[in-house]
Amino acid sequence: MRALKGSEITKKFTGMEFTDDVHWAYVFERGGSLNVFSMGSAGTGSWRVHKDELCLNRGKGEARCYAVWAAGNKVELRREGELPDEGVVQKPSPRTR
Repeated sequence: MRALKGSEITKKFTGMEFTDDVHWAYVFERGGSLNVFSMGSAGTGSWRVHKDELCLNRGKGEARCYAVWAAGNKVELRREGELPDEGVVQKPSPRTR
């Protein structure tokens, strides 16, 4: 795995889904909208790339920013002092609301 730079993060996530394939999925829309699906419930938020970090606002307050490490479609969102969010980036799955 290696750390991605800002432009690489934008390219990897725009129009894609980041998911663990079981519990949650984030769909990164063009323009910065974020659709969040977690344990059967759906929500919205926003995303952006700031410097070399991916910043997510899940609608619960201020954005949290993460370093993005990737190898192929496997991705880890890393934040100091926390366990990484691990998943895959893929084309969005059809979901019902």
